[in-house]
Formats: sequence, structure tokens, C-alpha cells
Amino acid sequence: MAAGGPEAGEPGGGGGGDCTCGRCPRGAREGHRRAVAAFVALREEYAAGRGVPAALAHSAGAARQWVSDELALSARTVAERAAAEGTAWREAVWRRTLPVLWGGLGVLLLVQALTAIGTGWTVRRTAGLVAAAVLVLALTGAAWRHRSRGGLLAPLIGEDNRLSTSRTVAAGWLLLVAYAVLVQAVQLAVVTDADARVAHLDGLQLPYGAGLLTVLAITCAVAVLVRRVVAVRIQGRRLQKVRAERPRAGDLLTDDAGRASLTDTQYLLLNVAAVSFALVRLARDPSRLPDLPWTFGVIVVIGALMYVAGKYAEGGRPVVLSVVRAREPGELAAPIRTGDDIEIRGTGFVPPGAQDPDLLARTVVRIGPVHVHVPLVPVAGGFGNPTDGLLTVPVPADVEPGRVEVRVVTAAGVETNGYAIDVQD
Repeated sequence: MAAGGPEAGEPGGGGGGDCTCGRCPRGAREGHRRAVAAFVALREEYAAGRGVPAALAHSAGAARQWVSDELALSARTVAERAAAEGTAWREAVWRRTLPVLWGGLGVLLLVQALTAIGTGWTVRRTAGLVAAAVLVLALTGAAWRHRSRGGLLAPLIGEDNRLSTSRTVAAGWLLLVAYAVLVQAVQLAVVTDADARVAHLDGLQLPYGAGLLTVLAITCAVAVLVRRVVAVRIQGRRLQKVRAERPRAGDLLTDDAGRASLTDTQYLLLNVAAVSFALVRLARDPSRLPDLPWTFGVIVVIGALMYVAGKYAEGGRPVVLSVVRAREPGELAAPIRTGDDIEIRGTGFVPPGAQDPDLLARTVVRIGPVHVHVPLVPVAGGFGNPTDGLLTVPVPADVEPGRVEVRVVTAAGVETNGYAIDVQD
């Protein structure tokens, strides 16, 4: 939401067509963009030391908390706009996939017609076109059925609202096998010569398709296994997951934080290469299932093992290593008392993908029975608090003097180990 009155494109706005309604993809995208711009401007203003009310200037703690609350409210608006954009995007993306599907069928028809010049139209060309048409019709129906969840992308989106590399790879092999089987079925239905039918059936024997079926089984098993591994590790608090705003193509090659992932990249690229090879083999000899050499099968297996091992190794539970009293330059050494700031040092306080301000604002420190929301401290271009390895929070007056335990609860809802400190009067 842009600050300062009605938004353009809404009743009372004067944008002259700059829709920010949130009900259409363009309006939702524009509304999100403006909300982000307003938040960045507010953060930079506070980072420069401007915008704090004069009544709070005398108290550094009160000013910091006021700034944090204002930024959290603005970040909430950004999150609401992002959710609206994600909803509008999912409802629109299924329509965009339809021209791609039917355009691909048209391209196949054009290629078949051009290559038939001089050689004539054959049963194999008919089988390829009919199989493609049947597959496109089935995919169109599936896209319409799941139109509110992204159409054809719905089965590929994980529980964290990101595109899943393992599901995408498995879906690619499933589509290839489905198309190859449909081509064989159409040819069997069209061919009338008995000898030709027997020869065609001989080409469907297991030795010809063993490599293809093995790779299909492995990739599907990897998709199921990875989902189970992630779920078990989340339940065991060994992996932190936060939902993304919406799926993006880059999810196939990156981790949750948006960094390039070697395991995901190699798994996707190896399978793209193998699928491409199988498609070429099918195009050259549609009378049998693509004969995928075992060398390619071994390559896919190696990529799958590396991918699964990467899923086992990624992440980790957040850990508090130490807690110390925060000290300003010139202050004397002293024990921790109520009202003092403490620094919590450790690792994993900001889960991958939780760098957005509304998620940072969810970080909580439990000091004894008291829950303290970690204040957002803006700096130029980002935030100085909280960070992945350091949190600074005040010890509230409600904390009773004595030995208390400090724990951090991250934006993913995972709680760290306890660390005991002594709070004095």
C-alpha cells in the first residue's frame, strides 16, 4: 500500500489507470511494488536517524522499539500485498500455460508437415500427432481442474510454496513415458497388417524399455523420498522451512535462501539431458519405447544419490552458543540487570528464506517466562538486528531476578536450546 491516501486505480485514487486493486495480476503486482517501495523508503529514513518523534528521542530503548513497531506494521502491509500478488498469479498462470500447450501442438503439426514433404505422410506421423493431442487435452483438463492453485504447476509446488526440483524431474519423465506409450497405442490401433503388428509388439518387450522404466522408477522414488525426508526433519526440528511468497522458476536451481544449489542444479541438468536423448530416440524410431542406454541410467542414479544426500545434509537446528550483556563504549563492566540489552550469539536464528521483514519480525526470545519480540534495527540497505548469528534484545522488567533460561524461537517456529543466565536486581 502506498502511503498517503487512496491508491491509484481504487475509488478516490487519481492514478489514471495504475491499478493496485490486488484482484488482477497487474494490479496485485503494482500494489506489491508500491508497498515494497514505501517500506524501503521508511526503513532508510529510520536508518538515517530521521522520523523518530521528539518525545522518544531521550530514550534510546523507547525510540528503537517505536521504530521496530512502525517497520513491523509496514512489513505486514508488504506481506499482505505479496499474498494478494501470489493469489492473482496462481489464478492467472494456468491460462498462460494453455497457449504454450496448444502452441506446442501446432509446432509439432508444422514440423511433421514440413518433414513429410517428399517422403509422404506415414502412420508414425499420425501416431505422434494423435498422442500429442490426447496428452494436451488431458493436461488442459488438469490445468482447469487446478486453476486456483497454478494449473499445471500445482503438482510441482511443494508445501513451502516453492517449485520442487524432484517433482519437476519426475513429472518430466512421466510425461515422456505417457507420450511414448500413447504413440505405441495409436500405432497398434491404426496398423492392420498382422506381421507389422507382431513386429511392433516385439519392439515393446522389456529389454527395449528397461533403462527408461528404471530411470522413471528412480526419479519417482526420489520425489517421494525427498518429501518424506523433509517432513521428518522438520518434525524433528532439524530443518527450518518458511513459506515463499509464490513459486518461481529459480526455485528449481536454488535453495530456500535463493542461493545457487549444486545438488539441485546437477540433478535437474542431468535429467534434462537424459530426457532430451530419450526424445530424440523416440523421434527416430517411434515403433518402440525409447531405448535408454544403461550409461544414462547410471548417470541419473548418481545425480539422484547426490540430490538425496544434499537433502539429508541441508539445514540444521538453531543453536544458542552464548549470552552476554551488551556494552556501549565507555560503559563499565557489570552483571546483567533488568533493562539491560543482552546479545545472544549462536547460529540459525534467521532460517533460509526468512530475510523478509515480516518474517524477521516474528523472531522471539524467551527469557524465563517472558516472551520478547526481537526489535528490528534498520541500517542502510537492510537490518542490523536480528541476524543469523546475533540477536540483541532488552531484558524486560517482568523478568524476576535470579537464574533464568534464554531460548530463541525463529520465524519457522523452531525453538533453540536453553542457555542459563543470572539476572540481578
